[in-house]
Amino acid sequence: MITTEDLRFIMTVASHRTLADTARALNITPPSVTLRLQHIERKLSIKLIQRPSRIVSLTEEGQLLLDKGLPILKGLDDLQEQLDERKEQVCGKLRVLAPLGFGNDYVAPLLGEYKAKHPQLDIELELSDNPNWASHHKWDIIIYIGALNDSSLKMITLAKNQRFICASPEYIQEMGCPEEPQDLIRHRCIALRENNEDVTLWQFINGVDGKSEVVRINPTLASNEGRVIKDWAMAGLGIIMRSEWDVQPQINSGELVRLLPTYSLPNANIVALLSSPEKERSARISGFISLMKERLVPLPWK
Repeated sequence: MITTEDLRFIMTVASHRTLADTARALNITPPSVTLRLQHIERKLSIKLIQRPSRIVSLTEEGQLLLDKGLPILKGLDDLQEQLDERKEQVCGKLRVLAPLGFGNDYVAPLLGEYKAKHPQLDIELELSDNPNWASHHKWDIIIYIGALNDSSLKMITLAKNQRFICASPEYIQEMGCPEEPQDLIRHRCIALRENNEDVTLWQFINGVDGKSEVVRINPTLASNEGRVIKDWAMAGLGIIMRSEWDVQPQINSGELVRLLPTYSLPNANIVALLSSPEKERSARISGFISLMKERLVPLPWK
């Protein structure tokens, strides 16, 4: 089957007086031109130029190929030009998957702002704390918080995000403060079930000696919705482990108190996961990533 490269080669041959002129134009040797021409003729089982002749003269079949091939090449060039232009325009459809809480608070408002700036853009947002990784190809951007198991996607860190354990002042007054991670076994703990993580295994690093400590909590309350477990904690029902982005405002206001401040938990950075490398991303994807980076620096929840 003839290729677009074959068509472009025949077009170059036909536009020059001799095969030697063609060779100079392509910066190859005359024998290479002859061999390439013979290869195409064998593939098509037809002769494309008259022989013997010092001057290039197309056969009837060669002229037919040129006449029909030129519009095809022009159409492909026009298509590539349109695609290149589209790559620079914020248009088409942007599909975003984001966690429920963070998506509600930060992603959705930014997508609304992005749409207002780019009326030609269509947006689809799905919020889920338990994404289906088998369908990750459906999404242009996946906003993710937590331990990442899929390494096939390109990752862009949007914001640093620590995890804290905290409780309400009322709970602390009733039950006291844990002094070390193992004390949590005797406290009422609340678990958030998300991202298929082992949510009852809390891992700590001692900020003094760097040693790690692991505690298996026995939650008295559990939910798959972050807002629910935060409300339970503020109601004095127990201790939660939660992302900084979610509880820092309540810590600042005094509604929640950070516990075990000399210990740290594994970070859960806020990242964007994409299937395409940077040079292949459309303007709609690159533009929204840039907007999120801009709005998350400095961290708005501090």
